[in-house]
Amino acid sequence: MEIKKGKNSFYIGEEEAPLAEIIFSIDEEGIVVAEGTKVSEELGGKGVGKMILKELVDWARKENRKIRPVCPFVVAQMDKTPEYHDMLAQTRF
Repeated sequence: MEIKKGKNSFYIGEEEAPLAEIIFSIDEEGIVVAEGTKVSEELGGKGVGKMILKELVDWARKENRKIRPVCPFVVAQMDKTPEYHDMLAQTRF
């Protein structure tokens, strides 16, 4: 499965109608705000959400940015994945 980067997302499938995606924005402090994650029924239960989150984390690391998770899935995954803890922005909303 190929994960592609859109303007404010990482996705699988077509950008206009992705089979899975994680949507983000960049706030005024340069922090990546992980706003939402969607995975289609077709790809559900295959770890695709974790795969696209990893892609976001890897990209943020390269860009030297921290992540503020807002999406409940991203909050849960980042909290329980120790190798992501260094990527958390100090404050969360």
